[in-house]
Amino acid sequence: MAAPATEHVRNIVLVGQDGAGKTSLAEAMLHVSGRTARMGTTHDGKSYLDYDDEEIRRRFTIGTSIAPIPFKDYKINLLDTSGHPDFIGDTLATMQAAEMAMFVVDAVAGPQVMTTKLWREAEGMRLSRCVFINHIDRENANFDMAMAQLHARFGSRLGAVTIPIGEDADFRGVIDIIRMKARYFDQDGTSERIEDIPADFADTAQDARDKLCDLVAEADDELMMKYLEGEEQLTQEELESLLDKAIAQELFIPVFVGSTIIEQGIQGIMEDIASYFPHPRHHGRFRLANGEETLVNEHGEPAGFVFKTAADPYVGRLSFIKVISGVLEPGMELINARTGKKDRIGHIYVMMGKETNDVKSAKAGDIVVVPKLTEVKTGDTLSKSGEMAIDPLPLPTPQYPVAIEAVNKKDEDKLGTFLSRVVDTDPTVTVTRSEETHQTLVTAMGETQVETLLARLKEQTGVEAKLVPVRIPYRETIRKQAEAQGRHKKQTGGSGQFGDCFLRLAPNPGMGYEFLDEIKGGAIPNGLIPAVDKGVQDAMKEGFLAGYPMVDIKCTVFDGSYHAVDSNEMAFKTAARIGFRACCEKADPVILEPMANLAVTVTEDYAGPVMGDISTRRGRIVGTDSNDAGETIIKVRVPYAEVVSYTKDLRSITRGSGSYVIELEGYEQAPGDVQKKLVDAYQAARAAN
Repeated sequence: MAAPATEHVRNIVLVGQDGAGKTSLAEAMLHVSGRTARMGTTHDGKSYLDYDDEEIRRRFTIGTSIAPIPFKDYKINLLDTSGHPDFIGDTLATMQAAEMAMFVVDAVAGPQVMTTKLWREAEGMRLSRCVFINHIDRENANFDMAMAQLHARFGSRLGAVTIPIGEDADFRGVIDIIRMKARYFDQDGTSERIEDIPADFADTAQDARDKLCDLVAEADDELMMKYLEGEEQLTQEELESLLDKAIAQELFIPVFVGSTIIEQGIQGIMEDIASYFPHPRHHGRFRLANGEETLVNEHGEPAGFVFKTAADPYVGRLSFIKVISGVLEPGMELINARTGKKDRIGHIYVMMGKETNDVKSAKAGDIVVVPKLTEVKTGDTLSKSGEMAIDPLPLPTPQYPVAIEAVNKKDEDKLGTFLSRVVDTDPTVTVTRSEETHQTLVTAMGETQVETLLARLKEQTGVEAKLVPVRIPYRETIRKQAEAQGRHKKQTGGSGQFGDCFLRLAPNPGMGYEFLDEIKGGAIPNGLIPAVDKGVQDAMKEGFLAGYPMVDIKCTVFDGSYHAVDSNEMAFKTAARIGFRACCEKADPVILEPMANLAVTVTEDYAGPVMGDISTRRGRIVGTDSNDAGETIIKVRVPYAEVVSYTKDLRSITRGSGSYVIELEGYEQAPGDVQKKLVDAYQAARAAN
């Protein structure tokens, strides 16, 4: 496929709920266009685009695949994305590379949760939108109801450009509202016949045509005035000349209908994509890091934006690049704006699923893949000068932590290497090592993303890993003042050990640890006082009740004694530890639990159930608010241990529509029953060892 001119490129991202048929739509377009010899299907693992082992097993898209389709003189880049909430980061990153988002909606289920979420994201990006109502041949499919749901949720600017001839088992073709013709298709969708509109559909078609003209006329002020005053109707030429402008300005959102499984309604979509959809030169805009905007420009310096990074087990690291300006060619050296380093382009691929084809160049507006750019990450900008820096879209913060460890301890290094590679290519996964709990924590978007990660770990490295409970970073402290003596004496022949100190512990809320020296008369030599301090701090790290670090304690050493020969640092450290624990016995020790501030965003329907659930987690509602979308924001103070896995629970309560932001802040005393469980577990673990 030769490098197409910028104005002949169409970049369409397919988005929507899982199961709506995004991948099937792309597969149908590939087949109808002649790009593939057969219609790829996901249900039997024979999809060209969902080729990953996990995608085949789960039967849904996990990561973005590209379907480049040659159509007449155009190149249509279909970007097939995941509709699963765990992989929304990859979907959002891909949306930055497109000029049009095509929302695929099931004709029976209508627009669902992910459809709404991604629609709002597309609005925020000022991304042109269209809708494909799929599965119109299914039982209980209802085009009018689906349109009513779309209007109710997304506004009145949606208008049909095709309407079905029949529904359910009676579906046999579509009416093209732009050209006012009926289109009937053969069984595989590769050929069609065009006829006059059936008489019993004439009124419905005219109503849709009038709505289309109403919306499109707004793209031209002069024509709109004439049209509204009834002086004239839009001619066919005027309508077609304004369609691309109306779509690009979001005055009109076209709605198509068809069935991907039987490949009906596909040919017309590709014709309209080529004829009326935005192309990169006029409508491809990117926000720069300095706040300005840049348009796609084929005459500028060679530059590209990396919207996705992947690690292929055979090819290696792959960088998915939208060419912003100029022409990219193999052998070219580009500078990474983030690192300031040069990266050499070895090959340029056009990918179709997992199939790679070398090309000699890529012009502005096109989407290509470059292998082996080892230090390039998602969101980077590469340019000849190194001065261009695209401001990448902020991706969602992962909030689902799990603790992971290799089943075989010998595989820990392999596990670490694999996790580093995952973090390097997926911005929605973080990996940290907690020195306090001695756990490797993987924080992802949800349970399915973690399961996919574990499956790929085993597939690619042979390493089996398991998930273990996340250890909560509890703390211990004291609630009242106490004094005690710490005395250590050991005689084994020759020089012995002797240390003797009197300690006073007092609560020190919010001030951390303080150590005071009130020794008088040299009861303990100055040179041994630091050993007392160190012994106390060592004892605090070990905890008193359940092995958790102790905090917010003021310790005063006020008396003691020493031996001229047997006293040393080790002896006084040991004495201090003994004295500290003796003090704790009297100082009313308690366990503190980490607290979290949550801002939970839900629709009004789910506000009550979410508040009820929060109360069962010992949470306190501290306030409510609302956002521009009319959603309720519930502000909560809750023990962190109760919401470690809140992502999964909130999705269940709100059917996937809720979201939240979490921030750890401070500690509070844990209830007695919680403390007892922690102490019992600690003592049982010690007894077992």
